[in-house]
Amino acid sequence: MLAAFAAFAVVGFAAAYVGPTGVALAGASADEPAAVSLYSSAMSDSQQFAAGYAAGQAAAAVDLERGNYEVYVTPKPTPTPEPSASSSSSGSGSDSGNGGAQASIPLYTGGGSSADWMTAAGIAQSDWGYVDYIVSHESGWNPNATNSSSGACGLVQALPCSKVPGNGYDPVDNLRWGTGYAVGRYGSWAGAYSFWISNNWW
Repeated sequence: MLAAFAAFAVVGFAAAYVGPTGVALAGASADEPAAVSLYSSAMSDSQQFAAGYAAGQAAAAVDLERGNYEVYVTPKPTPTPEPSASSSSSGSGSDSGNGGAQASIPLYTGGGSSADWMTAAGIAQSDWGYVDYIVSHESGWNPNATNSSSGACGLVQALPCSKVPGNGYDPVDNLRWGTGYAVGRYGSWAGAYSFWISNNWW
């Protein structure tokens, strides 16, 4: 009798515990809506848009409001003008005739040899003979040589002297300018040399 009562008690206890839980779960699943994933939501939105577009109501289906956006671009600040060099130091006003412009251009006081200067000016050694011939006849390798009538200055007698970037009396600056002149006008130092041989000037 005791065993039957114990078995009955176990069955009753299980029914009392599991029964309401099962009923509650069943009721909850019946009352709650089905879960919606992000994918299905997006598919629903795109289908609504497609349906609205097909019906000619795309603007009503989705309003992008692009006309309401404004873009602000920060303006660039106005640059501060750099102070310009005084015109008296440029030597541009008196290059004619008597070499008056050279008064404002400092003479060369450094040392060095013709080989040092040609190397520093970037002249190839294969051109040194041509350069030596021209410079020897133009200035005698005197960096401060000045033509009193034309105002030509320096080793290669640049004319006008103010055209030389840097200092027309600096031998390296003067030779660099001379290289540009020789290549630009005669194609090379060799071409400049050939012209000098034929004309006694370049």
